[in-house]
Amino acid sequence: MTEEKIARINELARKAKTPEGLTPEETEERAALRKEYIDDFRRSTENAIESLRIVRPDGSVEIPKKKS
Repeated sequence: MTEEKIARINELARKAKTPEGLTPEETEERAALRKEYIDDFRRSTENAIESLRIVRPDGSVEIPKKKS
């Protein structure tokens, strides 16, 4: 996710807290941006976990299995 999109999410969050609130279009935009942000976060977290290796004291290496 680009810095511009993150800045837009923050801008919409600040505007939502004001008395004028968000327009229906801005509410939809915020929802779409949040979904994209969460999807990117999940993807990067999954990639980090997949590259994880556990080295045991005996020197053996274990690759964690993904839960279904």
